[in-house]
Amino acid sequence: MAGWLDPVHRALDEVATPSAFFFRDDDAGWADDHLHALLDLFQKTDVPVDVAVIPQALSPATATALAARAGERRQGIRLHMHGFAHENHEPTGKKCEFGTARESATQRRDLEAGRHRLRELLGECVDPIFTPPWNRCTSTTAQLLVELGFRALSRDAGETRFAIPGLIEIPVRLDWQRRGDDGIAGVATRLAAAIRSVAPVGVMLHHALLDRDERGLLGELLMLVRGHARARCWTMADLVAAGAAEAVGA
Repeated sequence: MAGWLDPVHRALDEVATPSAFFFRDDDAGWADDHLHALLDLFQKTDVPVDVAVIPQALSPATATALAARAGERRQGIRLHMHGFAHENHEPTGKKCEFGTARESATQRRDLEAGRHRLRELLGECVDPIFTPPWNRCTSTTAQLLVELGFRALSRDAGETRFAIPGLIEIPVRLDWQRRGDDGIAGVATRLAAAIRSVAPVGVMLHHALLDRDERGLLGELLMLVRGHARARCWTMADLVAAGAAEAVGA
């Protein structure tokens, strides 16, 4: 096992009950070559992954390839909606596609249009889950998601929960690319802390930023969680189906 993973291995050895993990890759529709390289890695390691798809960015060719992958291994690769066009609409402050600058009707229009496009291109392979670009949206967005039949919302764990009945929140706890001065060792330290304190441990990825070396490091983590007796790998659809509202902080 790679030495940088020692803190993660120790944390898993120490937990009383198996720790749940899920992996969410954002921005499908962009950097297709990196996307397929990442999905190959997940299939090789036999770890499931949730892919957040940008409706307006998704080409028919990429949609066909994703639908084939999801159809072949429905439990291994799951697809869901990632915003509409991944465009910022806030005139000031932090970037947000579904933010306070947009009225409810405008947000609803994009949510409906995005869902329709994904259904056209991907068929029944799309889970009723929504990940907003930049992990930000408003309570208005969350209420619209319930009205439109979405079951779950995934953002960063640092965002305030909406606690809207009918909508499970499945936050990511760690951004693979966000590192301090300690680099990859810091990723291991934060993973170990999450294993000891929360469930499930959601890891956010951006395939466009993962080169061969980064995929190699990620593969080492995937092999660890795939093989450790006290680690369980889930998809977000698994969590929703299991009614894991408490576990994911709904």
